[in-house]
Amino acid sequence: MKILYYIIYPLWYSFSLLPLSVLYVVSDLLFHLLYHVLRYRRHIVRKNLVESFPEKSEKEIHHIERGFYHFFCDYLVESIKMMSITPEEMKRRMTFKGTEIINAVLKSGGSAALYLGHFCNWEWVSSLPLWFTKEAVCGQIYHPIENKDIDRLFLKQRGRMGAVSIPMESTLREILRYRSENQPVVIGYISDQAPHWRNIHHWCNFLNHDTPVLTGTERIIRKMKHEVFYLDMRRVKRGYYEGEIRLVTREPLHLAEYELTTKYFNLLEASIRRQPELYLWSHNRWKRTREEFNEKYEVVNGKVVPKGDEIERLHRIEAERRMKQALGG
Repeated sequence: MKILYYIIYPLWYSFSLLPLSVLYVVSDLLFHLLYHVLRYRRHIVRKNLVESFPEKSEKEIHHIERGFYHFFCDYLVESIKMMSITPEEMKRRMTFKGTEIINAVLKSGGSAALYLGHFCNWEWVSSLPLWFTKEAVCGQIYHPIENKDIDRLFLKQRGRMGAVSIPMESTLREILRYRSENQPVVIGYISDQAPHWRNIHHWCNFLNHDTPVLTGTERIIRKMKHEVFYLDMRRVKRGYYEGEIRLVTREPLHLAEYELTTKYFNLLEASIRRQPELYLWSHNRWKRTREEFNEKYEVVNGKVVPKGDEIERLHRIEAERRMKQALGG
C-alpha cells in the first residue's frame, strides 16, 4: 500500500472543494511568496522575456513578468480545483470552439491530432472529452512523474473528465492498438518542451530564438496519417478560458519533412504574442544552443551521436559489418 497517496489525496481533494473565489485569494498570497520572497526562477523568466521580446521596453517586460507570476499562481489553484469541479462547471469555464470539425472526422471513422502548448491552463484542456462524440477516445501524452504516488494523483485528476493519459514512450504503441480496434481517437500533444540532445533533428525560429524542437509528434502523425489541428487558447477573464480548434492540415504527408512542426511553432508563437503573460516562462526552454550541439554532436545515418570516441566506435562497427558482407559472412 502506498501511504503517500492516501495522505495527500484527501488533503488535495478537501482543498479543491473551496470556491474558486477563495482559491484566488490563496493565489494572490502565493504570488507575493513566489515573486517577492522566494523570487522563484525570476532570473530565468526575465532572461526568457528579454530575449523573446527585444522590441519591448523594460517597463513592458516587467508588466509581463508580474502578469506571468499572477497567472502561474492562478494556474496552480485552478489545477487543484480540477480534483472536484463538476463537468457542468468545467464546461462553463473552459469552452471550445470548432469541436464540430473534429466530431465530423471522428464520425467518419477518422482520427485527429491536436497540438497545444504550455499556454493558458493546459490542465483544463483534459475536459475536451465533454465536447466530443462519446465513441471517441481522447488521449493526452504525458511524462510520467518519477514518484509513483504523485503520478497517480495527477492521473486521477486528469482523467476525471474522461481523458486517457498515455505515457510518452508508449504513444505509438497505444495509438496502433486503438487503430487495430477501429477506435477513433483524438490525441493531444504538448510539444514545446526542450528535447534531449540525442533527439534534436530540427531547429525553428521561435520567439526570437534559434530553438531545438521535438519532432517525434510529427513522425507519429505522419505515420498514422491523422488529420492535424491546433488548439488556439486564450484567457477570457480570471477563471475562464476559450480554446479554438483550428485546422492545420488534413494530409500531413503532403507537407515537407518538419513543415508541420514549423507550422505548429508559428501558431503557438502567435498565441503567445497575443497574451504573453500566459506562457510558461519559468521553463528553461532555451538551455541548448545550436553552437553547443554542433560542437558536441553530429548526425550519423540519421542518428544524433556524440563526437569523438563514440563516432570512431560507430565507424568501426560499420566497417566491420561491410567487411563481413564482402566476405559473405
